Amino acid sequence: MRKLRTIEMKRLSVEEYHEAEKTPLIVILDDVRSMHNVGSVFRTADAFRLEAVYLCGITGCPPHAEIHKTALGAEDSVDWRYFKTAFEAVEELKGRGVIVYSIEQAEGSTKLPQFQPELGKSYAIVMGNEVKGVHQEVIDASDGCLEIPQFGTKHSMNVSVTAGIVIYHFMLNSIFKLK
Repeated sequence: MRKLRTIEMKRLSVEEYHEAEKTPLIVILDDVRSMHNVGSVFRTADAFRLEAVYLCGITGCPPHAEIHKTALGAEDSVDWRYFKTAFEAVEELKGRGVIVYSIEQAEGSTKLPQFQPELGKSYAIVMGNEVKGVHQEVIDASDGCLEIPQFGTKHSMNVSVTAGIVIYHFMLNSIFKLK
């Protein structure tokens, strides 16, 4: 077994990425403080060719050196928009028929392994602040909550790690099959 070199991976250029078919999934960042988390979400969004990342409230926006440090240029390939609040982003998306799930531990949440995205639907997932999580008004406006089962002493995970797990679940368990 030999490790592949970068030129052997046939990566898309930024221009090719913009023209390519996208996964019908948007990540909404609700007051995410850490620019490194923001950059990491951009990089994961690029890896799975997501439709967009929505940056809300205090969440930092490109161009920003700390975002770039972890995004490694994905902030240039992935479409993004800024909203004053995540609630505004959710309302706009729901008006377009997008199904929105907050990623949060909540009464009546669906455990991620039991969630199956529906064929032909567009989705958005809301990732919350590193300390306070998703705002309650955003949870109330969402179509539901998805929760990653956890079995240790802590009851939370890093927001960018959580985003990666949820995005990968969508990719494995859905019609989101990119070429």
